[in-house]
Amino acid sequence: MSLIIFLRHAQAKNNVERILAGRTKGIPLTQTGIQQAQKIATFLQPLKISTIYSSPIERALHTAEIVANKLDLGCKIDERLTEIEMGSFSGMQYDEMFAKYGNVFLKFYQDNSLIQKNGVETFSSVKKRVLDMVNYCSKKHEKQNVLLVTHMDPIKAMISTILQPKPESLYELVIRNASLTIAKKEQNNYSLAAINSMPGEQYHQV
Repeated sequence: MSLIIFLRHAQAKNNVERILAGRTKGIPLTQTGIQQAQKIATFLQPLKISTIYSSPIERALHTAEIVANKLDLGCKIDERLTEIEMGSFSGMQYDEMFAKYGNVFLKFYQDNSLIQKNGVETFSSVKKRVLDMVNYCSKKHEKQNVLLVTHMDPIKAMISTILQPKPESLYELVIRNASLTIAKKEQNNYSLAAINSMPGEQYHQV
C-alpha cells in the first residue's frame, strides 16, 4: 500500500490579506508560514516519504523546500500541482470580489459560466490534472509514500474525485495551511485516510 500525501502550502501573505492570489508571482510565506512548514516537516518524518513533488508557485515551492531539507530529500516541480488560474479575479480582495460577482468560490465548484467568462480554470480541469498526477505517482512510486505540495483547490479536487460531495460541501470545506490530506490506493481504488492532519498545537492557529 502506498500513500499519496497532499500538503497545502504554509501561510502566505495573500492568506493574511485575504487576497485571491492565483498564480500571481511575488507572494511569499509569512514568518508564521515558515514556522508552520518547519513543524509539518517534523510531523512528516515518521511517514518515510520517498519523493516530494511541488507546485511551481513560490508559496508552495518554499514550503516544499523547507520540508525537503528537513527530510534530506530533493524536490521536483510538477505543473499538474500548480494553483488554479484565476483570470480577471487574480489580485482581488475577497470582499470586493463577493460584492461584484457573488459567491465566486461556490460558482467555481459548480463550473458556472461566470468562471470561464473571466478566464478562470474550471474545477473539472483541475480534477483531471490532479488525478493524472496521482495516477502517475501511484505507478512510478508503487509501494512508496509520496508528498505533493500544492494549494487548496487541487487538494479539494482529489477529495471531490474520491467522495463526490456537493459543491456546497466543497465550498464549506477549508483545507488549512500546512495541513496534510492523505489518500491511499488499495485494489485500484483511492480512499481518504486523513483531511487537515497537522501537529496538535497548529489547530490553535486556525
